[in-house]
Amino acid sequence: MNSRRLRTVLMIAVFDIAGPLVAYSLLRSAGLSTVTALVLSGVFPAAGVIIGIIQHRRVDAVGVLVLAGIAVGAILGLVSHNAKLVLDEGSVPTAVFGLICLGSLATPKPLIYRLALEFIGSDSRQGREFTDLWQYKEFRHVFRVMTTVWGTTYLAEAAARVVIVQNTSAGTALAISKVLPYAVAGVLVLWTVGYGRYQKRRGERLAATSAAAAAGTDTAPARAAANEVPPGNQPPPDILPAGRPGPERP
Repeated sequence: MNSRRLRTVLMIAVFDIAGPLVAYSLLRSAGLSTVTALVLSGVFPAAGVIIGIIQHRRVDAVGVLVLAGIAVGAILGLVSHNAKLVLDEGSVPTAVFGLICLGSLATPKPLIYRLALEFIGSDSRQGREFTDLWQYKEFRHVFRVMTTVWGTTYLAEAAARVVIVQNTSAGTALAISKVLPYAVAGVLVLWTVGYGRYQKRRGERLAATSAAAAAGTDTAPARAAANEVPPGNQPPPDILPAGRPGPERP
């Protein structure tokens, strides 16, 4: 694991999982209310998003959604004194991302394709090759399927988180809400890589089959013309390729 990935993992572990859980536990032990403890524990993921923006020197759309969800949940929780509203904030960016995925299917290029191209780098050699593949119908179909799966899964996750919040304690719901997104993302990434590799192998097999069939069709007349097939052993007309004239019979 290189240093960049290690930093990313540490950021997630500290600011998104361990930090909020430890802070909530300590604040509750200190006698603070559930709502106050939840709101203050939200400082950790918010700080993680802000640090990421500063490090990369650009505003990340997902990060903005996370910050918006934290802010809305904190305001609603403090106004209503309802801990469940604070916990439900995590479902907001998840549901919004799922809806954006499904909505992008109505655009010329679905969201997962755009994210993949951004990750590869549109100005790189691989990025230009990736862009050229969009002309093929099969390639477009693959990314539409991926986008549909991602959008549907994130909407299901958002719904599941709401159900968990409504039916468990605040501490349990907080713990699940911090771990569930990464479990879902991990499963989606593994499925996406596996599905992409399967489609790539399938395309290579089809291309090889088509090339072999084309080579067989193109070379048969040439062999007959060059008398590579001994006289008297040429196949009868009915088994020659369609549309190809056979040898004249006496």
